[in-house]
Amino acid sequence: MKQNDLNKQSDKELEKLLLDTRAAVRQFRFDVSGSKAKNLKGGVNLRKDVARIMTELSIRNKGNKK
Repeated sequence: MKQNDLNKQSDKELEKLLLDTRAAVRQFRFDVSGSKAKNLKGGVNLRKDVARIMTELSIRNKGNKK
């Protein structure tokens, strides 16, 4: 997921995307513990996506307060 994609989405869409991505991270962790996951790099990418979304939401919230 690119930062440009996140800039184009609304706050509601970002919040929903954040919830979905966190659920995907949770599911990935269960899959790893059950030896179902084949691509271990996927977890790293999911966590980075969560961080990108949270950063974008944080920037928007700081911009609204000023």
